Amino acid sequence: MPRRLNLPDSASVATPDAGGKLFAPSAARNSEPLTHALAPFVPSSGRAMEIASGTGQHIVAYAKAYPTVTWQPTEVAEDRITSIAAYVTEAALANVLIPILLDATAPGWGRQTGPIDLILLSNLLHLISQPEAEVLMSEAAQALTPGGCLTIYGPFTRNGTLVSDGDVQFDASLRAQDSELGYKSDTAIHDFGASCGLEPMDAIEMPANNLLLTWRAPA
Repeated sequence: MPRRLNLPDSASVATPDAGGKLFAPSAARNSEPLTHALAPFVPSSGRAMEIASGTGQHIVAYAKAYPTVTWQPTEVAEDRITSIAAYVTEAALANVLIPILLDATAPGWGRQTGPIDLILLSNLLHLISQPEAEVLMSEAAQALTPGGCLTIYGPFTRNGTLVSDGDVQFDASLRAQDSELGYKSDTAIHDFGASCGLEPMDAIEMPANNLLLTWRAPA
């Protein structure tokens, strides 16, 4: 995902500390609502993988809330791998595996990393192109166990319409940087997941006009 390395400052704000951790205010704000919203989709046991774990703040929150699940963080950037590892070490969590480098927009990873009971990602689709998003989702579909879930959180257009002035401005800043970036249509992403053989579930409205979209692999 090399295009993520050069984005507007508003796309990803994370401040480093002396211990190697990065702190993202947005991750601090949405960790709690995301952790609660994921409850229906987290297995009672098994393996969950977070794509683009970022700073590591989210996966630590998930692992604390759902201690019977083994969590696998992933990232495409080395500095984020360092930050994730620092958060996990600080929290002393035995149910989080060593973070691994993974470009989820590259073909082939699905069959190499599966089977996985839950695959989740946050605030990523608007930072990659539509074709990259489709590769990510099709590979995730291959990696899921029967009955496993794919959940995607972030900002979307509502059937092609941006729902607030802030969304209009943020989407425009992304597209000015790279015309292939920007908000994806919730209906287009919903339908593409179904075309991968996954069963779409009801979208969940989240704070700040975000959505949580979920699909379940056939049992």
